[in-house]
Amino acid sequence: MTTSVAVVGASGKLGSLVCRLINESEDFTLAAQLGSQSDLSEMLVADIVVDVSLPSISRKVLEFAVENGKSIMIGTSGWSAERINQVEPLIESHPEVGVIFISNFSLGSALSAHLATLAAKHFDSIEIIEAHGIHKVDSPSGTAVSTAERIGKVRDQDVQAPHADQRARGQLVAGIPVHSLRMEGVVAKQDVIFGGNGETVTITHTTLSDRSYEAGIMAAIRALPGLSGKIVGLDRVINL
Repeated sequence: MTTSVAVVGASGKLGSLVCRLINESEDFTLAAQLGSQSDLSEMLVADIVVDVSLPSISRKVLEFAVENGKSIMIGTSGWSAERINQVEPLIESHPEVGVIFISNFSLGSALSAHLATLAAKHFDSIEIIEAHGIHKVDSPSGTAVSTAERIGKVRDQDVQAPHADQRARGQLVAGIPVHSLRMEGVVAKQDVIFGGNGETVTITHTTLSDRSYEAGIMAAIRALPGLSGKIVGLDRVINL
């Protein structure tokens, strides 16, 4: 028996990849593909929902799915901790529904963010530089926001970020300066740079191909059936 899936944002680059992986799997079937002109009710034919749409509509997609009893995996960027907290009451009011938020489907990205939280306790100067292609609509990236928020949670004191009021110092996320590049020739890259007494440490993750997302996408989708409550981050899905 297979689980049927509706994909919202199916015509996008990531959505096309998700649809292909579902069609190639033996345990899932693609029941609906929703685009920008689709009515959200089209997702109701499926057992579960995958949202890889746009930050501007993702919340509406989540709310419609949860209110109609559909577990959903959110792969759309822009879901900061603050934004997730805003929908927490809705998720809690539907305990039969599972919601998974994934800012980056790369296993390497999940591992490098986990390593960054281990290093964060030992350095007071921390900054993030992230780069994506010129067509990415949001900045900082959801991955950078998630990394900064995770670092902030494990620290007992604020990061040293002098002159943070100057625009060239980047956007502060959880007190950490984040710098965004949007360039031709880039898929995705993130550097988390730690500065200490007489030394620096850089944790770098570089995405060379969309193939790096495949294992994480399927791990997240496979975690959704039968899930109740909320999971945030691929690291939680793969038990880092």
